[in-house]
Amino acid sequence: MRIGTLGRGRVPDPAPGVSGPARLDRRTKNLTKRLRPGDIAVIDHVDVDRVAADALVSCQVAAVVNAAPSTSGRYPNLGPGVLVEAGIPLVDGVGKELFTRIKEGARLRVEGDQVFAGDTLVARGVEQTPESVAEAMVEARAGLSAQLEAFAANTMEYMKRERALLLDGVGVPDVTTRIDGRHVLIVVRGYDYREDLQALRPYIRDYRPVLIGVDGGADALKEAGYQPDMIIGDMDSVSDAVLRCGAEVVVHAYPDGQAPGLKRVTDLGVPAITFPAAATSEDIAMLLADEKGASLIVAVGTHATLVEFLDKGRGGMASTFLTRLRLGGKLVDAKGVSRLYRSRISTLALVFLVVAALASIAAALAVSTAGRVYFDLLIDQWDSFVFWLENLFT
Repeated sequence: MRIGTLGRGRVPDPAPGVSGPARLDRRTKNLTKRLRPGDIAVIDHVDVDRVAADALVSCQVAAVVNAAPSTSGRYPNLGPGVLVEAGIPLVDGVGKELFTRIKEGARLRVEGDQVFAGDTLVARGVEQTPESVAEAMVEARAGLSAQLEAFAANTMEYMKRERALLLDGVGVPDVTTRIDGRHVLIVVRGYDYREDLQALRPYIRDYRPVLIGVDGGADALKEAGYQPDMIIGDMDSVSDAVLRCGAEVVVHAYPDGQAPGLKRVTDLGVPAITFPAAATSEDIAMLLADEKGASLIVAVGTHATLVEFLDKGRGGMASTFLTRLRLGGKLVDAKGVSRLYRSRISTLALVFLVVAALASIAAALAVSTAGRVYFDLLIDQWDSFVFWLENLFT
């Protein structure tokens, strides 16, 4: 027995670092649709934004390997901090050659700043830590002045191109959804959209706003248990099932009228109209709601600060800035609504109201002649029931 025990081989120690199957895509948005817990995400994403990082965290990836720098220094992007705070190893700057060295599903191991396929070192980059991310953020904030100048220049250029749309609503399509005089809730699958939708449940129940989902925001509405009234966007991140849900579909087109997302919608047999504009999809949703007479526009998951504009990854996000100037006080962020709004009738107050009504009815019956008669009849019926039970068991 002892000889047999000694003859068994020792179980090899697990290799250091984290390992898992590789999932590759140069577009992080597309990759997150097929990631599974424990996968290693291989991306090519300069300046990882917070939305992309939140999606990777929710997929529960084992590690993230970025072919590009996760922070370029242009501005203090929020994504690397989200990943590191979630405890997900992040190695960036490994080079685009990694996409040719490994295949989808290959077993990878990430150890420090090194990436292995089996025992073969296939890439080396920069391991991000809380200290390195904080240092990069300090350096990036120093470059915000240059980004602010570019933002201002892009804003002026956009205003020249789209002044007719911004000032007079020229180009806004006619829609069948009734918006005039109603509240409109616009949902973008952006920052804290799940938490904001949850906080807005009393508001949605009481005011019944028009529900507009911007691309994947329509899926967010369905996940929260709501039926979108309208879907607006380039249709690159909304699911087929939600496109067929019966909502009115508005496809975001380029200023020259080309709408790459229109073919997908028509192939599904869903009727759609186009909205040509150089603005972002969330901006044209706001402009459409404003032009059609919305009394209040509540935004979920949209962008509000300069860093968030830049973190979106669009050139200056000039359209977002000018759209908010046009809407003025009509536009309210979801967080503001959830903090200020309370349900008109709370559940506790409703329970007290019912109890008080029942008590009033009981008191009225107790002091009235008719109430006494009914009370005596009730006692007689109870006595008859008790007598019947006694005879049944004797």
